[in-house]
Amino acid sequence: MENPVEFVQWLRSVAPYIHAFRGKTFVVAFPGELVAAGALPVLAHDLSLLHALGIKVVVVYGSRPQVAEQLALRNVEGRFHNGIRVTDTAAMECAKEAAGELRLDIEAAFSQGLPNTPMSNAAIRVISGNFVTARPLGVIDGVDLELTGVTRKVDAETIHSILAAGGVILLSPLGFSPTGEAFNLTMEDVAVSAAVALHADKLIFITETEMLRDLAGTEIRELSSHMAEAVLQANFLSPESAFYLRHCVKACNSGVERSHIVPFAMDGSAMLELFTHDGVGTMISHENLESLRPATIEDVGGIIKLIEPLEADGTLVKRGRELIEREINYFSVIEHDGVIFGCAALYPFPEEKMAEMACLTVNPEVQAQGDGERILKHMENRARASGVTKLFVLTTRTAHWFIKRGFVPATVDALPKDRQRMYNYQRKSQVLVKTL
Repeated sequence: MENPVEFVQWLRSVAPYIHAFRGKTFVVAFPGELVAAGALPVLAHDLSLLHALGIKVVVVYGSRPQVAEQLALRNVEGRFHNGIRVTDTAAMECAKEAAGELRLDIEAAFSQGLPNTPMSNAAIRVISGNFVTARPLGVIDGVDLELTGVTRKVDAETIHSILAAGGVILLSPLGFSPTGEAFNLTMEDVAVSAAVALHADKLIFITETEMLRDLAGTEIRELSSHMAEAVLQANFLSPESAFYLRHCVKACNSGVERSHIVPFAMDGSAMLELFTHDGVGTMISHENLESLRPATIEDVGGIIKLIEPLEADGTLVKRGRELIEREINYFSVIEHDGVIFGCAALYPFPEEKMAEMACLTVNPEVQAQGDGERILKHMENRARASGVTKLFVLTTRTAHWFIKRGFVPATVDALPKDRQRMYNYQRKSQVLVKTL
């Protein structure tokens, strides 16, 4: 191992995500292009790791290039209307052939168990079946799409019971009608319908497209569904990227908390997207992804994890769990995708119209991103709203940071009387005051 210290730091940095994701349901969808590019074995490794971490995985696969290949072998020309395949009987046979072959390839990829590979000891059971009920799309603009269909219902109850028993669900781009007909569906439609029906926590498209960029060429990392709709209206994305984004918006507006578009060109892109703060794709959420809000009792564990290292090295005064639980109403947190990355507490002294800001902490992984500044502004606004005119902090290590943001050094006498009595002369904390 080249750098054991870096490895340990990395393992610690992903721990909050592992805790946050355990027991959650992720729908992971990918196009036939991923299989054609030879990326299936690596994706199977990554998805088996998610499964090992206690995440419930539903896999949805597409088959466009494989269907085109089958049609070419039979000298049948593929027909499209507005980008949607017109599925006649010959095309349906090709779709069945492609879906069956891909299903076997995917099951084989999940069955790998060679020693010294990520799949060693995995023993994953992949279950597929007639979970998707479909109906014909019908006639659009005078064109009969024949056996091209759209998802009508996903058997969420059965899928949930299989996921609870430790299986991985595999959904093909085919659906079935109550009259026994098979319909050709889009992978994106099946994935969104499954994510919505299962109340999935995440929908992840592993795509053949490049990273989404705005008109200036800057990578688009995060979008609320409202902003994503504006991007679609601006009409600068490639048709393929726009198609994925449209489905992500539909999922988020139908109750899926987060959807992701992750290019498969980068090795391990799914893991990097899920287990790093900034990810490597575009994340779409119903509301803005990052929230700065008052803390609740559910946040106590996250706050303790955040402040423990700083208590250990003496930067912060030790607070037990009971104390934080009692004082949780004084805290605010900054949360990103369900993981707490920063916190601070505000203790009011109403008589003097003063308040103490304490325990301002930001995860070291993201310290350069301005979260500390945003928490400070939030606490200042909280203080002003409760009639406070002066905010003070006591610090032994970070005086310079506060001075740069308008705090002025003061003496213990400048503190409210009750706070003076509690001042710890052994710590010799510097007193800094800011007039709001």
